[in-house]
Amino acid sequence: MAKDKRKKKPKRRRNALIEITNGFLTLFILALIMAGGAFFLFAKNFYSEGILKQDTVFVVKSGSGLSSVAKDLQNNGIISNSLMFQLGARSKKLEGSIKTGEYRIAKNSSMADVLFELTEGKPISYGVTIPEGYTSWQVVQRIMADENLVGEIASIPVEGSLLPDTYSYERGENRAAIIERMSDEFNKEVAKIWENRAANLPIKTPQELVILASLIEKETGSPNERAEVAGVFVNRLNQGMRLQTDPAVIYGITLGKEKLGRGLRQSELKKETPYNTYIIPALPIGPITNPGRDSLLAAANPAKTDNIFFVAAGAYPTDGHLFAVTYAQHQKNVALYRKAVAKEEARLKAQAKEKDDGQVKTQ
Repeated sequence: MAKDKRKKKPKRRRNALIEITNGFLTLFILALIMAGGAFFLFAKNFYSEGILKQDTVFVVKSGSGLSSVAKDLQNNGIISNSLMFQLGARSKKLEGSIKTGEYRIAKNSSMADVLFELTEGKPISYGVTIPEGYTSWQVVQRIMADENLVGEIASIPVEGSLLPDTYSYERGENRAAIIERMSDEFNKEVAKIWENRAANLPIKTPQELVILASLIEKETGSPNERAEVAGVFVNRLNQGMRLQTDPAVIYGITLGKEKLGRGLRQSELKKETPYNTYIIPALPIGPITNPGRDSLLAAANPAKTDNIFFVAAGAYPTDGHLFAVTYAQHQKNVALYRKAVAKEEARLKAQAKEKDDGQVKTQ
């Protein structure tokens, strides 16, 4: 009998082992069920339609980490749970991929949608437009006035070193960075155009190309006239004639920081300055503005013309110019210009009188 009892002990140990195993299995299954439930709850909240009721703009500030971004999102009513947003970002290994910038978040965006926008989306872009013919001082004034940019511009850039264009940027970009981009683009453009210039030009360096282009830029805003104006200037330089361009004289007075607001005086035309092309028989000492691509191209590839004179055709820049080969023809063109200006002045005077008379009658 004792022998039989000893044989039954291993059976009880096996039963205990099975019970322990079953217990662990039960706990494991329960853990799986709970984990599955937690995952389901996470997925439902992370991927389901969000709480945002209307499209909104959200800014990720420079240096912001996942935690601060998640809190800002919750505080702004874009997501419902900052901790769940962080968990989702970490599960996708995107915690370090959130980009600085300003983003447009669509209404009802899920947390997953918001995360995608902040990591893969394109930040809202702004733009600053610099017109052709702006002086460096004017460029700085325009950029400093843009409230979406930050930072200061230490000094006025060298005249004729910035390319006029529209420059896109993201809110919070530094103003000095815009200036740097303009300078880089200008250098690239000048190098390319200088490489493809016409042969036998009376300009020997890229800087002289820029100076000539700046004169063309200020003399005419008409695209179809730039090459012709360039041709006149080239002919004058080849013949040793003075360029006699008023915009250069004006720049010598204002240095591009203001408009003269009046006609040039005889004393100013006779005063010797590095920019007075009525005195110096060559290009002025430096550019008088920041020329655009078209003026640079015209300076590098001027029209083949016999003209050596031109004068405005009317009272407004849009009226264009009258060109001439001889001084006699130029004098006739000058007379036509003066007649057109006098006619426009008379029209404006009559218009003002008519307006004043109308106001008197209504009183």
